[in-house]
Amino acid sequence: MAKMHWADVIVKKIIGEKGDKKKYTVAAGITPSGTVHIGNFREIITVDLVARALRDAGKEVRFIYSWDDYDVFRKVPKNMPKQDMLKKNLRKPIVDIEDPFGKEESYARHFEVEVENDVAKVGVKPEYLFQAKKYRDLEYVKGIKTALENADRIRDLLNEHRQVPLAKGWLPLTGFCPECGTDKITFSDYSGDKIKMACECGFKENVDIAKAKFLKLPWRIDWPMRWAYEKVDFEPGGKDHSTTGGSFDTGKGIVEIYDWTAPSYLMYNFISIKGGAGKISSSSGDVVTVGDCLEVYEPEIVRWLFAGTRPGAEFSISFDLDVLKIYEDFDKCERIYFGEQKAKDEEHQKRIYELSMVEKAPKKLLYQPSFRHLTNNLQINDLDIEKTVDFYQNELRDDDDKEKLRKRAVCAKNWIGKYAPEEFKFSINETVSKVDVKFKALIEDVVKQLVKRDWTDKELHEEFYVLMKKHDIDNKDFFGLMYGVLIGKEKGPQLASFVLTIGRERVAALLKGAI
Repeated sequence: MAKMHWADVIVKKIIGEKGDKKKYTVAAGITPSGTVHIGNFREIITVDLVARALRDAGKEVRFIYSWDDYDVFRKVPKNMPKQDMLKKNLRKPIVDIEDPFGKEESYARHFEVEVENDVAKVGVKPEYLFQAKKYRDLEYVKGIKTALENADRIRDLLNEHRQVPLAKGWLPLTGFCPECGTDKITFSDYSGDKIKMACECGFKENVDIAKAKFLKLPWRIDWPMRWAYEKVDFEPGGKDHSTTGGSFDTGKGIVEIYDWTAPSYLMYNFISIKGGAGKISSSSGDVVTVGDCLEVYEPEIVRWLFAGTRPGAEFSISFDLDVLKIYEDFDKCERIYFGEQKAKDEEHQKRIYELSMVEKAPKKLLYQPSFRHLTNNLQINDLDIEKTVDFYQNELRDDDDKEKLRKRAVCAKNWIGKYAPEEFKFSINETVSKVDVKFKALIEDVVKQLVKRDWTDKELHEEFYVLMKKHDIDNKDFFGLMYGVLIGKEKGPQLASFVLTIGRERVAALLKGAI
């Protein structure tokens, strides 16, 4: 029996738990309190993959993504400009803080726009909901009143998991002072339609709940209230929300107050970053975004990394030499999909590939330039994309092949420039130093053989060993000599292939210049 993809397994779970319906609502969300990193992206891509699997099962899907932009600004990230301005805005709603980059209408919107643009490139296009607007449009007045009417019940549910119990007069409400804009407020004397509010700044008011645009529910009540309001059938959560007594655990009980049930749930694990040539540093506030990944990986490969990994498994996004293997593994999956390569888990690999597509799968297997070979070619051609594309001209069948090659070449160029280890980088020498006279005869023989005829990689590799034996030179000295002449290093790419990629005439000219 073929192994089911994890997204299809989740669809079966959703239908089993929520009933066989025509339409399902799936949800994700985050607070845009700073740069939204690739770990946060795991939630939105998980929901997107489940949404696609639901559609493939013949269901209609509403995919909502909540920007929790009415949350309080608690901490200034280290990688932000205008630190002093931001510090003055602590404890205010992030939607009301100016964009320190001067681009968008608010601090929150700056990060929302970044994410919306990036995730669209990988085919994720949810319906975005803005929680500040919803609260200020008074959409949640009924939800707020329901929470206040059930304050004792909510308090008891939360106290089951608290070391320090909430006080008896505790009320499930928060918000922002109309005078100073902060959340340094307390509430008392709820009377059905009104509630007394006092702020540390001295502002006091007997608030009319039905008209107050500055009230909101605390997160642990807000989340289940929205499950009911939007009729959410599926929503995943990170490890931090998934523990015993975590916000999902308490939400399951609180949502019953709103006559709804908790969504089908899935815990997703953390993502770590591997490699980065010093660029990635949590201490400096730098984080890796979807946009950073798209500089190095094709959009389909970004999707494939998540589609091919169960959400509960922790994994690393690589920026080091593993990038080469990731491209190789993706290309293998693609060949399996088009029947060009066999695999034991063929159907499973095909399903992963389908879910990895930004739109639909191409009708034919497009040209697959080796990422490793491409990085060599780019460096041989001084990182010139068009010259590199021209090198492959005879292997390209049409414009689709050419476009695929160009996109991958851009990713390869970005990787060389930002992340490739120094020993991987090279440039072809324009001038060369003279080699020891004892190697003169060897070099002359290499030149002679190079220009003699066309060679395959294998034939030229074997010929090099013939020449080493003839001139009684060990392979370490020979390869060191050749790489020294070509790129001024002791090591380099596989020599025979490298020589043929550079071009026999160009290599011969460099070798002649060395004797």
